Amino acid sequence: MILLLDTHSFLWFWWDDPQLSRTANEAIRSPANRKLVSTASCWEVAIKVSQRKLDLGAPYRGFIHQHLVRNNFELLPIADEHLAGIVDLPFHHRDPFDRLLVAQAFYEEIPIVSGDKQLDAYGVQRIW
Repeated sequence: MILLLDTHSFLWFWWDDPQLSRTANEAIRSPANRKLVSTASCWEVAIKVSQRKLDLGAPYRGFIHQHLVRNNFELLPIADEHLAGIVDLPFHHRDPFDRLLVAQAFYEEIPIVSGDKQLDAYGVQRIW
């Protein structure tokens, strides 16, 4: 299965944070699953670090790359088709990063690993 990790799942997995559900953790750890991290999540992390709203415990530069390589995660670029998908999304969620993740999940036909129950309103498959 191919999985799209949302931003908090990506970080919580890296930090071995107990807030990551057991189901999500097992899905991410499974070598049978291909794990994707959206460029949108990397952008969100960079913004929050620059605003001092997030402390990675390490410098941002190199953090994402190191995490991707170490965990065999792949970066999912933002494609025009993903952006076009946002246009028709209802505003169940106001966060622009989460809306983009939903559009990517729909276009790529993959589930999102996320604890955000608001995503359920879109009908996207959510693993948690």
